[in-house]
Amino acid sequence: MKIMIRKNAAGELSAYVPKKDLEEPISIMEKPDMWGGMITLANGWQLELPEMAADTRLPITVDARKVND
Repeated sequence: MKIMIRKNAAGELSAYVPKKDLEEPISIMEKPDMWGGMITLANGWQLELPEMAADTRLPITVDARKVND
């Protein structure tokens, strides 16, 4: 699924899922730089992100895979 990841002025990361019109903060990151690992949103969704460079600029739209339902 396509998601947009962005950082707000306070430096907090969030993910927006356009198909669901859902925006949730990212509460847990498996890897410190986020890319190529799992993230957990505040609503409990777990998403697997693609490998990307640690200095990838935000906001960015990526193709993530939802792991749980």
